[in-house]
Amino acid sequence: MAQEKLQITESFIAKDTIKKSKINPLAPSKAAFYSAIVPGLGQAYNKRYWKIPLVYGAIGTGLYSYSFNNKRYHQYRDAYKRRLAGYNDDNLQYLDNNRLISGQRFYQKNRDLSLLITAGIYILNIVDANIDAHLMQFNVNENLSLRPDLQQNEMDNKHNLALTLCFNF
Repeated sequence: MAQEKLQITESFIAKDTIKKSKINPLAPSKAAFYSAIVPGLGQAYNKRYWKIPLVYGAIGTGLYSYSFNNKRYHQYRDAYKRRLAGYNDDNLQYLDNNRLISGQRFYQKNRDLSLLITAGIYILNIVDANIDAHLMQFNVNENLSLRPDLQQNEMDNKHNLALTLCFNF
């Protein structure tokens, strides 16, 4: 009896109904996890391959800036320490002690700032993968649309610009 009911209800289902794709609620967290482990892997999981060079370029630029500023900071610091020890044989002989201290502060500030910016880019990579995975689950087919339209005014036969909001259920 139950099998006959099932066959009867299946015969009344329209063949042109829209098949709904399954939504994976864990996909955004999975993409964020992948991006946290390896930067850019969440973008690959979301099939946004064009974002991967941007992620690596931004993180690489931040790391290069950190390395450059750290090297210059240590160069100025070591020259200042040698000056205090009584040696004057460094390659920054044209600078006095106040300039060496000022250079140390400048490069230390830039080193710390570049590290913060690199960490921010890394976090932005994770957030981007998470949000992109969320946005992939939204329904953006033709049944839901907002588009501009030209409509003719019935009173004076002039064309007016309008926005048409279309909901097809």
